[in-house]
Amino acid sequence: MPDTTHPQQVDLLIEHGTVITVDGERRVIEDGAVAVLADRIVAVGATADLQARYQAKQIINAHRKAVLPGLIDCHAHAGHGLIKTMGGGDSAAWMNACQSIYTVGSDEEFWYAEAKLAALERLKCGTTTGVCLFGGGDSIMRVDDPKYAARHCDAISQTGTRSFLAVGPSRPPAPRIYAEWKGKQRTDRAISFEQMVETCEEIIRSQHGGADGRINICVTLPVYLPEHEPEQAQFADIFRSQAREYMDMARRHGLTFTQDGHRCGTLKLAHEELALLGESSFMSHCIDLTAEDIEACAATGTRIVHNPSAIMSIRGRCPVPELLEAGVTVSLGSDGIAPDRSYDMFRHMFQCMHYHRRHFRDAGVLPHGKVLEMVTIDAARTLGLEREIGSLEAGKKADIILVDLFKPHMMPLNMPVYRVTCFANGGDVTTTIVNGKVLMDAGRVFTVDEAEVMELAQVATDRMIERTGLQHLLESPATLWRAAHY
Repeated sequence: MPDTTHPQQVDLLIEHGTVITVDGERRVIEDGAVAVLADRIVAVGATADLQARYQAKQIINAHRKAVLPGLIDCHAHAGHGLIKTMGGGDSAAWMNACQSIYTVGSDEEFWYAEAKLAALERLKCGTTTGVCLFGGGDSIMRVDDPKYAARHCDAISQTGTRSFLAVGPSRPPAPRIYAEWKGKQRTDRAISFEQMVETCEEIIRSQHGGADGRINICVTLPVYLPEHEPEQAQFADIFRSQAREYMDMARRHGLTFTQDGHRCGTLKLAHEELALLGESSFMSHCIDLTAEDIEACAATGTRIVHNPSAIMSIRGRCPVPELLEAGVTVSLGSDGIAPDRSYDMFRHMFQCMHYHRRHFRDAGVLPHGKVLEMVTIDAARTLGLEREIGSLEAGKKADIILVDLFKPHMMPLNMPVYRVTCFANGGDVTTTIVNGKVLMDAGRVFTVDEAEVMELAQVATDRMIERTGLQHLLESPATLWRAAHY
């Protein structure tokens, strides 16, 4: 029996909440509590029990609030936060803008401001861990110099969230022109694949494991699509060489590996020809998979990240129920946050359920608890962190969020798992805790000045627009109103 005459000192006690643990038993504890010491959870249980056992330096009253593991976003893009909706529905224009901005239009402060804005949005939406590919568009990565990634990581470190930054080469061909800015002076450099490798190695050495383990680096490569984009066939030898080189890099440093944009047989190819699949690999989007693709994932333990709100999920479907039934771990990603989506993982849970139910014409597809697992414990498993985060259990990292249940759109106060997956949104998150540190409580962020972050982001955006000459992409097209299509 615990000694209640001499309560143990803890740093934080969250009490009187509806605790949705997502633990092995999937317990939901009414009038529940979570005790935290330093960066770890030490106990989860009934409030009366934990109050008797622990004396806390800080107490958070979670009455009429859901207490959840911090949400995990397994796929997004650094840089996208400052290019939202550019092009006004013209996907080709937006993709071209990505290439221009990420290679020649961005400076160190662009990447710092964007990362700080993204981390702030995630924090306020209850997303405590997020993956960001260091670039986007058609796999255009900012890997000409490690200083850009360093500024990105600085911003994450200061904000307090947990992050995985994925680095790897830009899509062939190379060399690719990148620009460095000093004021209004621009200096162009042609960057080879060999220089990109050196940059990635330095980012790993200097950033991985930083900020008390909250900053992680993973490795990425462009997806090889010879059947879908025949012009890529000329780069077959480059893709094979990079597969060997970057997977060796990941293994040497003990890193996970990710890719963005598999479809229609490319996972089978990645497995059989490039040896990219395995238990440390997680692949995003993954639409219109073949039976052989699914079999390869199941056989190798490869994880899949579904992005239900992404444009790629309009062009094809990630077969989530089929993957789950084959024993494949599937998590969710925001694909944040451009051109047209957010870091609000509640939004993506809801989208995921309805997306697949509409496909099967079956409201029983993807139960609410399963979808919550996809942004908590299954997402942690995707990143290889299921022993550290993803559920509220003693010994795990104290990544915890509180969601206000006492709001008109959340009432009545019953069926809490359904409430947080069907009706909640990021604005309902009141408290965000990462590594045992309270980053936000009662809606107030403690680690950064919100207004300052937003002003910084606006300045960086205006500077980027001026440098790239892309002002025309901010104008609304004539077909914005009174038209069925852009």
